[in-house]
Amino acid sequence: MDSIIVFNIIHGNFAVTTDDGNNIFAMVDEYLEKKEKVILDFKGISIVTTAFLNAAIGQLYHKFSSEDISPYLILNNVDDEDLILFKKVTNRAKQYFAQKES
Repeated sequence: MDSIIVFNIIHGNFAVTTDDGNNIFAMVDEYLEKKEKVILDFKGISIVTTAFLNAAIGQLYHKFSSEDISPYLILNNVDDEDLILFKKVTNRAKQYFAQKES
């Protein structure tokens, strides 16, 4: 199973920009399209913002359902505080894209 090491992609420990999030999204999207498992590893990341997460994770819900994401995307080395942000972002994305479709 492949790993996407966020620190190496964004060249630092601050996962804060939408542009960096879009780069991560594009990489994760390739794996989900092929229904291949991938680890998204946050080792070395000290700050994560909702702007980054909306771009990296949130927009996945525009293309894929939770059932299409959960078995294939594995998160590693996420701080407990950041897990709360992940939940908020994914819940908002699910609601937003569900409303857009109806």
